[in-house]
Amino acid sequence: MTASELQPTSALQRSMPRKGCRNPFNSIKFFVLCHSILQLAQLLVSGYLKSSISTIERRYGFSSQKSGILASFNEVGNTLLIVFVSFFGSRVHRPRFIGGGALVASLAAVMMALPHFISGQYEYTTELKDDNAGLCQSESSFQTTLSNHSCTESQLRESNAQQGVFPLLLLGQLLLGIGCVPIQPFGISYIDDYASKRNSPLYLGILLAITSIGPAFGYMMGSFMLRFYVDIDKLSKDQIFLEQKDPRWIGAWWLGFVVAASFLFLTSLPYLLFPRQMPKEKAGNDATEPSAKEEKKLLPAQELTLSQFLKSFPNIALRTLRNPIYLLVVLAQVNLAALVAGLATFMAKFIERQFTQTASFSNIMIGGVSIPMAVLGIILGGILMRRLNISTKGAALMCTAAILLCVLTALPLLLLGCSTQTVAGIFPTKTNGTLACSAGCSCPTEAFNPVCGSDGVEFISSCHAGCATKILDNNNSKVLNYTDCRCIDVNGSYGYALPGTCGSSCKHFLFPFMVFSALTCFIASLSQTPSFMMILRTVKPEDKSFAVGVQYMLFRVLAFLPAPVLYGTAIDTTCIIWGQKCGRNTSCLYYNMDIFRQRFLGLQVLFGCGAFVCFLLSLLVLRHRAGQRSQQAGQSCTMVNGVKISDDHTTST
Repeated sequence: MTASELQPTSALQRSMPRKGCRNPFNSIKFFVLCHSILQLAQLLVSGYLKSSISTIERRYGFSSQKSGILASFNEVGNTLLIVFVSFFGSRVHRPRFIGGGALVASLAAVMMALPHFISGQYEYTTELKDDNAGLCQSESSFQTTLSNHSCTESQLRESNAQQGVFPLLLLGQLLLGIGCVPIQPFGISYIDDYASKRNSPLYLGILLAITSIGPAFGYMMGSFMLRFYVDIDKLSKDQIFLEQKDPRWIGAWWLGFVVAASFLFLTSLPYLLFPRQMPKEKAGNDATEPSAKEEKKLLPAQELTLSQFLKSFPNIALRTLRNPIYLLVVLAQVNLAALVAGLATFMAKFIERQFTQTASFSNIMIGGVSIPMAVLGIILGGILMRRLNISTKGAALMCTAAILLCVLTALPLLLLGCSTQTVAGIFPTKTNGTLACSAGCSCPTEAFNPVCGSDGVEFISSCHAGCATKILDNNNSKVLNYTDCRCIDVNGSYGYALPGTCGSSCKHFLFPFMVFSALTCFIASLSQTPSFMMILRTVKPEDKSFAVGVQYMLFRVLAFLPAPVLYGTAIDTTCIIWGQKCGRNTSCLYYNMDIFRQRFLGLQVLFGCGAFVCFLLSLLVLRHRAGQRSQQAGQSCTMVNGVKISDDHTTST
């Protein structure tokens, strides 16, 4: 018996399927299928959070800055661990690490939904079932109590409970970032190791496509879930008096997290059954069979220790960043990533406020229009690069032209909007909500139940409009309108008011706004594939993997982390009046829409210009290098008919 026959069976050989029994967990195709579904589930969580961020903001009284911090906090856990992922690589059982990360992400999604279950029932200022609530009552002890800024015991308890909601959501986001760390890097490397050279690009293309369209599913799910009332699990249908168009409406933001957590949990289970090493897929054949050479390749080689890896990391990073083309292209991509991060977080809120639309409709606009157009731009950019065989300098020219055109199409968006509607005592003249006509009504200062007067002026509540009576629908006790409103003058007599906001007068701008917005997304996305190719073509072959890792780290540190906070802070500066609950500020009630539009979309133009400058500089550097090479070639000696010609002299040979 030979020595080789005495050796124990390797892990790879043990994982081989027996003849007549095909184990799906030894098929790379089945792994690709599972990983595609898992990535979709993972992106559902992140996309869904952004789709419901404005609803969470209103429900728990967050500022937009807090919402921005919440949206970007998952990048903290991701950034802290991404370096170690690049080190461990194939040293660990990658499928099990992927499955474990998915389980952590599932737990994070559950934690994101937890505030709904530990909080009390959502309360708004005016209960419609109370016959006298919201009306002008000069001797109402209930109104007088509220006007003195005191809270009922339940309101105070709810207000205190909400103080712990934000840290809990942050912890959920942190866990989500940690859980998602191994999913994409380990999945891509596992597929690249065991797929055939012919099929590997196809499999990776499928994953990248899902990465692009995954957030769209999150927004679409958000659009569906936010149509349900937030307390749908606590109230019957007859007990729900608000409608979606009411500014006090809060959708069931938590429901999507429960669905996504269940989806993530189910998709994580197959990874516990995949082997650490898989038979290499044969090109052009579904069958898989290991060879001695392949098996030898999979055995651990002499590699750096963790301490050696961490010590060499700064040197390799500096060497990579000294490449001017790499640095300029990455900075351009950072500008575009910051633009995308801010818009993905707050664009739904912008549409909701600017054009007086529901949160559900705003999410449809993003998930069904903007994101698909961006995906189409990415695909078309890749096709153009392949069909036209574009060089590195051509790719720089393509990126520069695309971003310049993107900035030009974004400029009209600054003009497509309208001013804030007239709100008595708030805008355009702010008097802190105190009106002489309703001064004797003892209106609660914290009330927010907007009504639209018959004269076109909005009031923050029917009490502030001085309304004395209201007409109810006999079928469901909903308010049809308020009458005898002393602050509404119609031909010398008291007018009436309808429940709800007067809204903006520029809803007709929504269609051209979405056209220009989708066109901007499409054109900007044309630069993604060429810019990635510029990076891969201008770094050393041995540094490619590391360069991509540094690139994504800079994305997180310079774009995905600060951009949502920057956008949120800019939005907060445009607030006219903040909501109040038990003496504490809550979310903003009214914005100056002109300034909101200018600052929010102005940041988009600013980041676009930053990307344009970086791409333009990279093009100039490439042209300068090409000129230097041409000059060196011209100065070199050439042989013409046996005569050696140079710039300095001519000699015979």
